Amino acid sequence: MTRARSLLAATLAGALATSVLLGGAATASAAPAAPAAPSAAKVTRAALDPALVAGRGAELGFHEQEAENVRHTGTVIGPDRTAYTLAAEASGRSAVQLARGQFVEFTLPAAANAITVRYSIPDAPGGGGITAPLSVKVGGGPTRTMTLTSQYSWLYNQYPFTNDPSAGLLHPDWWITECGCVPGEGYAVQTPFRPMHFYDEQRMLLGLTYPAGTRVRLTMPGNSEAAWTVIDLLDSHKVAAPHVRLKAANVLLFGADPTGRRDSAAAIENAIASAKKLKLPVYIPPGVYQVNRHIVVDGVTIEGAGSWYTTIRGKEVALAEQAPDGSWHTGVGFYGKDAAAGGSRNVHLSGFAIQGDVRERIDTDQVNGIGGALSDSTIDDLYIQHTKVGIWLDGPMSNVKITDTVIVDQIADGVNFHRGVTDSSVTNSFIRNTGDDALAMWSESTSNARNTFARNTVQTPSLANGIAVYGGTDITIVGNLVADPVREGSGIHLGARFGAEAFAGVIDIADNTVVRAGTYELNWNIGLGAIWMMALDRSIAADIRVRGDHILDSTYNALMLVSDWPVKDLYSISGVAFSDLRIDGTGTSVLSARAAGSASFQNVDARNVGAVGVNNCGSFNFPPTGSEFSIADLGGNDGGGTTGPWLAAWELPNTITCDDRPPVVAPPAPSPWVQP
Repeated sequence: MTRARSLLAATLAGALATSVLLGGAATASAAPAAPAAPSAAKVTRAALDPALVAGRGAELGFHEQEAENVRHTGTVIGPDRTAYTLAAEASGRSAVQLARGQFVEFTLPAAANAITVRYSIPDAPGGGGITAPLSVKVGGGPTRTMTLTSQYSWLYNQYPFTNDPSAGLLHPDWWITECGCVPGEGYAVQTPFRPMHFYDEQRMLLGLTYPAGTRVRLTMPGNSEAAWTVIDLLDSHKVAAPHVRLKAANVLLFGADPTGRRDSAAAIENAIASAKKLKLPVYIPPGVYQVNRHIVVDGVTIEGAGSWYTTIRGKEVALAEQAPDGSWHTGVGFYGKDAAAGGSRNVHLSGFAIQGDVRERIDTDQVNGIGGALSDSTIDDLYIQHTKVGIWLDGPMSNVKITDTVIVDQIADGVNFHRGVTDSSVTNSFIRNTGDDALAMWSESTSNARNTFARNTVQTPSLANGIAVYGGTDITIVGNLVADPVREGSGIHLGARFGAEAFAGVIDIADNTVVRAGTYELNWNIGLGAIWMMALDRSIAADIRVRGDHILDSTYNALMLVSDWPVKDLYSISGVAFSDLRIDGTGTSVLSARAAGSASFQNVDARNVGAVGVNNCGSFNFPPTGSEFSIADLGGNDGGGTTGPWLAAWELPNTITCDDRPPVVAPPAPSPWVQP
């Protein structure tokens, strides 16, 4: 049985596990009879030894610790990469499940005064989520209660998904993997069907700074109404004192309520108007401020006391009728003016959190944390949670810089540069648990150009890709760390799809690390590449350079170039240059070529390769002259795996080696790369 078929079987089994999803016991390994042995304060990055990812990803000063690596009385779930399971959406693909009275105990690796807990609790039987307590005890201090919720988790079914676990197929006219058919009206699927998006996170300021070595115990109370609590990880932070801006338009002077009981939208708008007149910044002191609609910003600086201290929080509000922009709802968000109206310029947002109330995906709704068009602007040190998209910018617009920002628990994307965004960047930011592409550039109808995603960390997008680029000119993806994409996407993606303009100029994918990617694509029933390119709407023929990347522990392929079956003889992917790559562990091949075209390889070193190094299917016409995809060996391509050298002379230039669904050989865990 192939790995893809095994995954399908596991997926179907998961769909039947109603008791697991709505309050029963989660699938797990054998429960320990006594607390798991304590370990040192083991710090990881994307669940890896930090040495393996040095110099890649964001550096925001917190320390990640995985629950499965520390002392606990719970049960380890995973490791598992099968979509629609709790383990598959966990960081590193394992977590710890607690029953009532059980605990997980972390040891602080450095002084800390705040923590973030990533967790999952069951949905309500009819959907909509529940709340449940988690006891938090730090050192010898008092026990505090963190209130967990699943109100922003647990989506089901087909795109655009539903909160109803009992719903039948949303699109019975779509082909589904579960039956290998187009089921049609009246076809009954096992419910809940395709559960996903299980996790959420909570932050807590501890009130004191605790030294390294202090124990942090998280206990599921005996009176919890949740049947179980899964703890994925703990991030510990040393948060700086609140930022104070004395010479500013302080929103408190305009009537803003820092308790969150009264709506503060009008007060913040009045402060903005005064600040612009007096040429001052707006200052929002520590507190929680209720805002249930968009704040339109243009030519203004807004500073909070820090994203741990100043929170702008709002409810999603249903509109009486559909808005001109297509929205059925509104909610908290800071928006530039529409690009068609000239957009906004010189907007600078920093030092606050935006917490929305979005629980379902309605793609026409403008319920994003930040939106509109913002040219010559900066976004720094924000924390954005529970909006549809963290930051969705609609061009044409130019020169927005997003830095040191955390975006988590989104229904859709983390950041999307959409339509004619130029000379813009996302740098040193952290994105976790998005419901679609974590970082995206989409050149729909108008090309994006000269944009950069640099030194960001992306973890566990539950759908689609860690980083995705749909068309554009002179694009740079450099120094990022991408881990644990779950399904229907992978680590880094270039796509000629979704109506995007052509790729042009230099597309530089350099010095990134991608780990535990190469996911299963259930619509095609195949494995993807950790870095993959797709020609669907047109050919891809730009100067694409994939260089210096490290690809670790890929479930299937490290690299894939593919065109969709209906257009396989129309479009190709050509001229891609792969160089100076380190590939450590592939379940199948280094390269899966499922398109016409060409690529060159130089100094690409691979080890622990699970299948033939090059799985060359070309356009699946299998002519006697060889595959429609050709490979140039420029030298220095070393290593291999189960079938010998990954790039052997007999595979060149276009030997057909096609195995449509090769069996998977799970690789060992990544380890330091020692040069011979």
